[in-house]
Formats: sequence, structure tokens, C-alpha cells
Amino acid sequence: MALLAAAVKRATSMSRAFSPILRCMSNVPENTVYGGPKPQNPDQRVTVTHLKQKHKKGEPITMVTAYDYPSAVHLDSAGIDICLVGDSAAMVVHGYDTTLPITLDEMLVHCRAVARGAKRPLLVGDLPFGFYESSSNQAVDTAVRVLKEGGMDAIKLEGGAPSRITAAKSIVEAGIAVMGHVGLTPQAISVLGGFRPQGRNVASAVKVVETALALQEAGCFSVVLECVPPPVAAAATSALQIPTIGIGAGPFCSGQVLVYHDLLGMMQHPHHAKVTPKFCKQFAHVGEVINKALVEYKEEVTSGTFPGAAHSPYKISAADVDGFSSELQKLGFDKAASAATEAAEKINRGE
Repeated sequence: MALLAAAVKRATSMSRAFSPILRCMSNVPENTVYGGPKPQNPDQRVTVTHLKQKHKKGEPITMVTAYDYPSAVHLDSAGIDICLVGDSAAMVVHGYDTTLPITLDEMLVHCRAVARGAKRPLLVGDLPFGFYESSSNQAVDTAVRVLKEGGMDAIKLEGGAPSRITAAKSIVEAGIAVMGHVGLTPQAISVLGGFRPQGRNVASAVKVVETALALQEAGCFSVVLECVPPPVAAAATSALQIPTIGIGAGPFCSGQVLVYHDLLGMMQHPHHAKVTPKFCKQFAHVGEVINKALVEYKEEVTSGTFPGAAHSPYKISAADVDGFSSELQKLGFDKAASAATEAAEKINRGE
């Protein structure tokens, strides 16, 4: 008993000694049951709860799409609240005219790459067309894969048909956060007759608000309003208790979203110019910078100025060059030996 008491006393003493260190090392919120597979810093990682708090305070929410590791890192560094892995990848990454062709497996590749790069934003993955419309079970199965295999925190689905509302409710009941999407829903262009704005007459405007309310009732934590007149977006935002994220919907939403390639002016190709929406502001002209750099690269390679000595960092001593040349001559490669010697002399001269 004495030995046991002594052991307990030592353990208690060590626990007290190390507890400040353990508290400093732990970055898991104290009010959570467990931290999950990756400990998250509550001061850095954006959650649905944080978005609710921002909405309550009237602070605008920022959302941008990302489709790969580099774009995700850029969003992370900029402090963007929500990173959407959108099915718009079909158009701006894969070169299709619509969002319809992209598959779930392709979306999962994009999701995993983004999850590796964006550590701060809430990660939302689009459910691609053809992988959630058949039934609520199909929708739940797809949503589960987006979280388990894609590393996302939540999913987004389009539309307000009764079946979509039911699907959203089922996904929420399965324990997955859902973002809704009303107005112009690109996956429905077959019915809409193209990429056409919505809410431009009384019936259509009322439908936008009613659909957003139905998605809220289904348990969505937020709703995207795409290509609707500002008064309609303002009405929906006022009627809802959850944040609205506008895209081509004016300044009265709870937040805004733009496509990464669009806002950066990334692409100058005629195909992309054809599908770049009117509402998008280009905050940079990155595509022009990229094109200029590629042309300069081509010219320097063609003229022989790249790579020069400054970009040929790996050295071999003069003695080893001589020995190397001798070995080449023994093997009968006289021209190769001369080439090695001449190259060493040029690099040493800084050419």
C-alpha cells in the first residue's frame, strides 16, 4: 500500500508539473468531446459555429473557390473564411462549357488536393451533377464520400425542388453540414435554358425566397444566392436566419463568393472569356503576367540565355572534370570529353 501511495503521489506531482505544458501544447477546443483525426486551433480553423457568430455580428463572410493545392494555399494565406471546391472546376480547370460533365471521382481528387493546402477555411465540396438526384440515399452516400474521401467539412447542393430539399434534410440528419444554392443553378441549365438569371419577375422572385426558406428549414447552415436582382437577395437575406452568400446577387447578402480564376483574371483564352460572368470583378490580371513569363521563358531558352551560370548551381571540381574527361577518352568518347571540358570552362567564366 505504501508503494502504491508513493506511486500515486509521484504521478500526481508529475501531472501538476506537466499540466501547463500539456495545456499549451493542446489546441483542441475545451468544449469539444474529442478533437478528431487532426487537432484544430480554435483561433484559426473556421467552423460553422464561427460563421454563425460572424453572421450574428453582421460581419461579411468571404468565400472563394479552389481546385488544387496551390490555390488552396493562397486562400489560406489570405484568410478567406470558406473554401469551396466547386463543380465549376469542370469549366475553369477541365475546359468544359458547363459544370455537368465532372464526375464524383474527379471532384474527390480536387477536394483532397485542396484539403492538403487549406488549413484555416471551412472546406465545402460541391455534389456533382448525377450523383445525388436519384434518391436521398444516393445523396447521403455521395456526401459521406466527399467528407471521408475528400477531406471536406461540409457539402453544397443545388436547387430547391422537393427532392433536393428532402436530400438536404437527409444529409443533415446523417450528420453532415449542408450549404444550399438557389437562383441560377448551373446544374439545371437544361431546364433553365442556359445560364439565365432568376428572380426577375414576381413569381420567380418569390420562388427564390421560398426555396431559400425551405433549405433553411431542411437544416442548411447557409444558402448561396446566384444571379438574382439585389432587392430579391436583400429580401431573402432578411427573411432567413442563416447567412446568404451572394454571387452576382448584389451587396446585400451576408457574404460573397467568386471563382478563383475569375477574380484573379487568370485566363485569357477565348473559351474562358466566353464563360466569364458579367458580375465578376477582376482583382488582378494574373493571366497576362503568366503569358508574359511563358513568352520570356521561351525566348531565353531559344536564344540560349537560360539557363546560365546563375541557374546551374551544381558544381564539380576542376580536378574531377579532368578525371572525368580522361575516363571518357578511355571509353572512346573524345567528343564527349571535349564537351565536358568546354562546358566547365564556360560555367567558370559565368557564361
